[in-house]
Amino acid sequence: MSRMRLLSSVQADFGARLAALTAVEATRNSAVESIVLEVIEAVQKLGDAALLQYTNRFDRIDAAHMGELEIPVAQLRAALDGLNPALRSALQAAADRIREFHERQRSDSWEYTEADGTRLGQRVTPLERVGLYVPGGRAAYPSSVLMNAVPAKIAGVRELVMVTPTPGGERNQLVLAAAAIAGVDRVIAIGGAQAIAALAYGTQTIPRVDKIVGPGNAYVAAAKRHVFGDVGIDMIAGPSEILIICDGGTEPDWIAMDLLAQAEHDEMAQAILLSPDAGFIGKVAASIERLLADLPRRVVAGASLERRGALIQTRDLEDACEIANLIAPEHLELSVEEPEKWAGRIHNAGAMFLGRYSSEALGDYCAGPNHVLPTSRSARFSSPLGVYDFQKRSSLIQVSPSGAQTLGRLAATLADGEGLAAHARSAMLRVES
Repeated sequence: MSRMRLLSSVQADFGARLAALTAVEATRNSAVESIVLEVIEAVQKLGDAALLQYTNRFDRIDAAHMGELEIPVAQLRAALDGLNPALRSALQAAADRIREFHERQRSDSWEYTEADGTRLGQRVTPLERVGLYVPGGRAAYPSSVLMNAVPAKIAGVRELVMVTPTPGGERNQLVLAAAAIAGVDRVIAIGGAQAIAALAYGTQTIPRVDKIVGPGNAYVAAAKRHVFGDVGIDMIAGPSEILIICDGGTEPDWIAMDLLAQAEHDEMAQAILLSPDAGFIGKVAASIERLLADLPRRVVAGASLERRGALIQTRDLEDACEIANLIAPEHLELSVEEPEKWAGRIHNAGAMFLGRYSSEALGDYCAGPNHVLPTSRSARFSSPLGVYDFQKRSSLIQVSPSGAQTLGRLAATLADGEGLAAHARSAMLRVES
């Protein structure tokens, strides 16, 4: 059974305890880094030959050429058609909700013309090609396919290339079905750091992409970190997190299970409850002990709660909101009366779930907003994945002859002030003409 920390915000050393609780180990595994660098270099030098070697070795596949690792679009459609009706309906409904939400995020180009005829604006264009990494094997998440692929397609990405490992040659049919629904263009059965390197630098059969998105293990995360700059990435995701603020009026079992749902991700996941009601905290603790025993992943969830979980008594809800802003959680549940009122006090959170019926699990699958969220306190400066991550903006500047007279003198003055004579002369040539 778990032994979650019981803390109070009035403790003299609460700040230090909270900092220790929410700290994420930032050191990098030197063994992982060494292997990843070796793999990236091999893929850059040898291309498909290196991909085949690593895929056959790590995924226990005996492929003679890359064509055997390409999963045809017809197989994606067959996977979708082969789902039982209830599962297919649920997957389609989730995709529809995700699409409806993200349609509202699409940015449009705009421009305006000044009185002298100078035209200024911004042109929004989609990325040409994006790579999507989807975990395979035991960690197969069709929801991740939808959350990454749907906004990319809404943005207008021309080609979406999905890579997913298939250990032992086993292809997850639900993942392939999700790819069919989302409109993924190509699916290739490769994974690990070698897949990231292939997407970043290209091989004989895999095209180089502009951006790589999607979750993965430590090797995938390290590879994304190393190729960033040569290619864009979504983020380096840390352990999953939930923070719940509750006034004590919600069913304790609901709150306990919401905490457990996050804890079952992995042993480094974090689940924290903030409440001013000491009696309610005790009830939630009892619920956790009882409910944990029946979970298939109780060992993982228990380790997570013991290592990084906490039940924290706060002075009041205002105090809880201040602590929440300090933690800047990936997921924040406001399980309180008047959730809109308290939401106005939250400035740092990846996603906010308002009210007693808004469980975080709904956001993982089918609410509509993206479940790819900033972790490790990066919600202070980062946002959820969205359509805007698959679009880029170019500035438009068309200076009229009249505007060149005014702007030329202004630019020349500033350039002279910076000691850049060629800049000043370039601006003034059009004035003198």
